[in-house]
Amino acid sequence: MSKESIQDCVRKSLEKYFRDLDGETPHHVYEMVMHTVEKPVLEIAMERSSGNQSQAAEILGINRNTLRKKLGDHGLL
Repeated sequence: MSKESIQDCVRKSLEKYFRDLDGETPHHVYEMVMHTVEKPVLEIAMERSSGNQSQAAEILGINRNTLRKKLGDHGLL
């Protein structure tokens, strides 16, 4: 899947989210999206690295300690 395809998926999901609000005021959309997207990204990186946190951190381009914190935040440790 290309970067554009991921962007299209996110865009379509957000458009649907705002439609489904049916006039309600949205709150904390950025935080909601980042938290929602982050978990599967972490899961896939951990799967691709066979659970090796150092390799997963390298795949993601983040520090291993940052990865551990994010894994803990999402209940993935």
